[in-house]
Amino acid sequence: MVTRIGVRREDKSRWERRVPVIPEHAAKLQKEHGIEVWVQPSEIRVFTEEEYVQAGATVQEDLSACPVIFAVKEIPEDFFEPGKTYVFFSHTIKGQPYNMPMLKRMLELGCTLIDYEKVTDERGRRLIFFGRHAGWAGMIDSLWALGQRLQWEGISTPFAALRQTYQYANLSEAKEDLRRVGEKITAEGLPQAVAPLIIGIAGYGNVSRGVQEILDSLPVLEIEPGDVEAVATSSDFSRNHIYKVVFKEEHTVEPVSPVDRFVLRDYYDHPEKYRSVFEKYVPYLTVIMNCIYWEKKYPRLVTKAYLKRLYSGEEQPRLRVIGDVSCDIEGAIECTVHCTEPDEPVFVYEPLTGQAIPGFQGRGPVVLAVDILPSELPREASADFSRVLLDYIPAIARADYSVPFEELELPPEIKRAVIAHRGELTPNYRYLEKFL
Repeated sequence: MVTRIGVRREDKSRWERRVPVIPEHAAKLQKEHGIEVWVQPSEIRVFTEEEYVQAGATVQEDLSACPVIFAVKEIPEDFFEPGKTYVFFSHTIKGQPYNMPMLKRMLELGCTLIDYEKVTDERGRRLIFFGRHAGWAGMIDSLWALGQRLQWEGISTPFAALRQTYQYANLSEAKEDLRRVGEKITAEGLPQAVAPLIIGIAGYGNVSRGVQEILDSLPVLEIEPGDVEAVATSSDFSRNHIYKVVFKEEHTVEPVSPVDRFVLRDYYDHPEKYRSVFEKYVPYLTVIMNCIYWEKKYPRLVTKAYLKRLYSGEEQPRLRVIGDVSCDIEGAIECTVHCTEPDEPVFVYEPLTGQAIPGFQGRGPVVLAVDILPSELPREASADFSRVLLDYIPAIARADYSVPFEELELPPEIKRAVIAHRGELTPNYRYLEKFL
């Protein structure tokens, strides 16, 4: 029996050029595992059809002969076929309303859904992700936005020479520009008007690591959250460095009760017992990079009400840019009122009126809210993602999905990610019934 998988083209956005399986790995699947790879044609995919053909893949529109289909982003309801298995980022695990019709359709057709987001090890750590690439692109774009905003204000900085991430051919080219920016900061220093320049990073996971990797290519001094105010208000600071500060949960929230102390596990289990204290740092930050996982049950980092107070004074606050890499609409960063596209990545949130004005001109903070940041580095992102996924594809492709879920033989990392099996929500995901 021929083992075959399909790779669906991405069409959620004209910017979505990523693939779950790159040509090199398609060739490896066929040569080493005897698995055929069929790929839908695409005019925007970062890897060409010819590259897949040379790798031995079949490029054709019809994937009906493939029992397992891989994709990156959500799949339209009319694409699903009865009884098939689909592997993609479904964005359903929070009960996202906009994807419930898609999930409902999969259940009606008796499909199996495997979600990359829930592929985890025994400690719950994600194994297949684009987070690092989102961090790379988000930091580059935020530094670009900072340069543009300050230039509009009449403040010249080396950041104005940066381009947006998608305008670079690859990450290496972007890093070369960053190297030149760093050399200029070291040699000439930053303008007094924006020094000390402090960039605050909320979160310490994969996204944050990507953000820090880019930022650390510049001359950086890392400080602790408790030192932010002192550095910002001191006359003894470096203009030849950027100050970096990483915030963990213990820095951003505190127990409501004065007799309680912060306990990370308790915060995750009972977030209602905690309140945000992040706003005490905001007046001293020039850039905020939001890299945290957020749900409605958690306190926000920055609220609209706080920004209204911050920007009500006569003086221009330090805060110029919020790089909302996590990009939850009105989430941890409440002024992220809508998502943006790579070619129009930012808007200015005017706290006094609540308006979101495209571009970087205005008094309020510039908000970067691109929700598909990894697509700005499509080749690097696809290659890294495909490299990890490759280890699991043979088992996914050869599994017998006709058996009950309890008997389904998959690696435990993948089985934890099976949201639906044969049209039924699996035990760990039955909570989604209330959203359906």
